[in-house]
Amino acid sequence: MNYLERITINEQICHGKPCIRNMRWPVEVILDLVGSEMSFDDILNDHPELEKEDILASLQYAKILASGKSLKEVA
Repeated sequence: MNYLERITINEQICHGKPCIRNMRWPVEVILDLVGSEMSFDDILNDHPELEKEDILASLQYAKILASGKSLKEVA
């Protein structure tokens, strides 16, 4: 499933960093939470404004960047 439509880049939000659904949730922060071994359930319980698909979108975005591609190339 493609969750990339949840990733937004807006110069007015978080200095243009990739964020989740135009919220002040940079993808890098979500990746930090996952990287600190928080479970999806813990993240979602602590931050009810997020959805499971937001976490999956962040991971999908990271995979694309790790492959050397940009969001524009796959969108």
